[in-house]
Amino acid sequence: MISDLADRLGLAPGARAIIVNADDFGMCHAANTAITQLLPTGRVDSATVMVPCAWAPEALAFAASRTDLDVGVHLVLTSEWTRYRWRPLTGTASTLVDDAGYFPAEVLAVEQNAATADVAAEIEAQLQAALHAVVDVTHLDNHMGSVYGLLTGRDFLRPVLELAARHGLPFRLPRTMEGGAGDPALQAQLTEAAAAADALGVEIVDRLWTHPFETLPGETYEWVREGFLALLRAVPAGVTEIYLHPMVDDEELRAVVDFGAEKRGHELRLLDDPMVLQAIDEEGLVRIGWRELRALQRGER
Repeated sequence: MISDLADRLGLAPGARAIIVNADDFGMCHAANTAITQLLPTGRVDSATVMVPCAWAPEALAFAASRTDLDVGVHLVLTSEWTRYRWRPLTGTASTLVDDAGYFPAEVLAVEQNAATADVAAEIEAQLQAALHAVVDVTHLDNHMGSVYGLLTGRDFLRPVLELAARHGLPFRLPRTMEGGAGDPALQAQLTEAAAAADALGVEIVDRLWTHPFETLPGETYEWVREGFLALLRAVPAGVTEIYLHPMVDDEELRAVVDFGAEKRGHELRLLDDPMVLQAIDEEGLVRIGWRELRALQRGER
C-alpha cells in the first residue's frame, strides 16, 4: 500500500525514497561513538535516542549541539539485556516494571501487564526529557515494537499517536511491512493503525524494513553486505524507513548485549562501505530525513 506521502513531499513520480535510521542512540557508549560519526557525514539520515538509558545524556548533548541533524526519541518500554538494565523515568511504582524494578525484558509482558495510563505518562516523560535537553526532536519511534500489539493484539498506539499529534511529530508506523501482504490479520491491524494516524494528522511511512537482527551461524561481513545490497535493490516506490543498530564492536558492547555485538559492528561497516554507497546511488534511491515529514505535518512545506 503506497500513500501519497512522496507526492506531498515534492518528490518525483515513482521516487524510491529511503530514511536510514540508527536506532538505540544513547543505549551505550559504543552506540554513541558510531552514531556521532555517521550522522554528521550523512551515512545515516536520522537516529533515535533511548532516553532512559545510562548513556542517553551523552547522546542528548550531541543532539542539542547539532540541531541540523535528525534526532528523534526511541520510546522505551522494555529492557532486554541480562547484565545491563534500565528503569522508567516515571518511577518503579507502576505497571511498567518487572519484579526487579526494571522495564520487562519481553514485549509480551508489556502487552499483558502495562496500564495505558502508565504508558502514556512514561512516553510523555521520555519526550519531555529530550525537549528539556534542548534537542530539536524530529520524530518518534519505538524500541522493540512494544506499542504495536503484534503479539496479543493489545496495542498502545492511541497514547503514542496522541503524543505525536500534540507535539507535531511524525511516528514510525508503516502502512505495510515485510510479511504484511501474506498475513491479512497483520495488514488489517496496520491499516486500522494508519487510519488512526491519518485522523490525528500524524505522518507515517509507507513501509519499515531492516535485516536479520542476530548474527546467523557462519555469517560473515560479506554475507551481511550482500543481504543488505539485495534489500536496497528491492526498495519500491514510496517512502521506506530502513532501521539499523550500528555500534562499535568493542569490549563495552560485548559486556552490554547478550548477542548481536558482531552484527552491530557489521552494520557500522555497512554504512561506510563504498559498495553500499554505490548501490544507493546506482539504484537512484532518494535520501530523505524525518525532518521533511515533520515539516509536512506542521504545515511548514
